[in-house]
Amino acid sequence: MVIQVYIASSSGSVAVKKHQQEVLGFLEANRISFQEVDITNVEDKRLWMYQHIPPEKHPDKGNPLPPQIFNDDHYCGDYEDFFQSKENNTVFTFLGLGCQASVKDSEA
Repeated sequence: MVIQVYIASSSGSVAVKKHQQEVLGFLEANRISFQEVDITNVEDKRLWMYQHIPPEKHPDKGNPLPPQIFNDDHYCGDYEDFFQSKENNTVFTFLGLGCQASVKDSEA
């Protein structure tokens, strides 16, 4: 099981940048192993992300914004879902993890 956080490294949105930093910072601080997947210039990764987000999670207009979180091919949720799980102290359940893993991997 690999946690993958889909991000946009060159987003012009301050909110998106803040949300990405919060998710990545939490994972790093809690030594949860993850891969960063930058969708900025990689069309196939961006399309894969869009195709694997459930239809009910797509906005009425446009595409879902990063960060989007997956455990392998299983969609965990977006920033709002992550934030709720953090507030409820259920992040490991949200991520589909039984126990903590460690080390961060980067993928472009």
